[in-house]
Amino acid sequence: MVPRQTHVSGDVPGRKPWDDQSLVKKIYNRLKDDGLPVWMDIEGGVTGNINDAMAAGVEEAAVICPFMTPAYQASRSCKKELNYADTREVIIVPVMLATNWEATEWLGLITAGLLWVDFRNAETDEERLEMCLRCLEEEIMFNAGHLLAGEEPPRGVVDGPDPPQPRLKKKPARGFRHALSKLYIHDSGEPIIHPTSDSRNTVELTGTPGDHRYWEEVKGNGCKYYRNVVTDRYLGFDPSGNQVHSEASPSVSEEWLLLVDQTDQSHQRAVIIKNKHSGRFLAVQNGRFTGLTSYDEDCKWFLE
Repeated sequence: MVPRQTHVSGDVPGRKPWDDQSLVKKIYNRLKDDGLPVWMDIEGGVTGNINDAMAAGVEEAAVICPFMTPAYQASRSCKKELNYADTREVIIVPVMLATNWEATEWLGLITAGLLWVDFRNAETDEERLEMCLRCLEEEIMFNAGHLLAGEEPPRGVVDGPDPPQPRLKKKPARGFRHALSKLYIHDSGEPIIHPTSDSRNTVELTGTPGDHRYWEEVKGNGCKYYRNVVTDRYLGFDPSGNQVHSEASPSVSEEWLLLVDQTDQSHQRAVIIKNKHSGRFLAVQNGRFTGLTSYDEDCKWFLE
């Protein structure tokens, strides 16, 4: 079986020089050092016919990471490659490099609704770059950790036992920590007395991490559902009572949009959680859940 890979995607040499090439190579080297099988075209992957080489790279990929810049969007080669990946339903984990810019046209269409990892101005600070690298690895493992094959340890005679190969661990699911209050979304499993339903359970805010804070992402029709890994119940929101709950099966109140918080400068995977049915932003005020009709800092969450 051919090992599945993480495909680092940028503009092809010989067509147009990469923007931010040194940063992309740093990211590539870090992913390899941490045990992820990675393929990148500037490392000699593109030989002979460019289209054939790009197609082969996509076909062997479990996940593709497009490094989004205006130059990437303007590249015909990148357009072909990512369109082919999208057609083959390869997992796409976008990386944003450009400041004050938003993907549009074909790139905006393919990446719409996807969570990109923020590497804007990452090279200006070593601690910030390290945080971004961890976020990218976690997002790759979250989406494709079950598909990726770790690299074999190098062969050869060495003194003493071979050093252990690094292996990234996949988290059980997504954890949501509120940026201001530092509280987690936690499914308690306690039933709610509700006039129209006896199937709802309480969802609480807690400062104590634990497995109840992890929510599996389930793709819906233009939305996502979040199912708790312990209780198997779906996260929901009732705007009439301004109440967050969980239910045994998903319905319209359990439909969510998860968006990158583009105002955040912390590089901690800041996101906005929006209930699709009500249009409310999930927020925390005075230690309690609330649904807001417009975004403010109370709506900011960090992925963990």
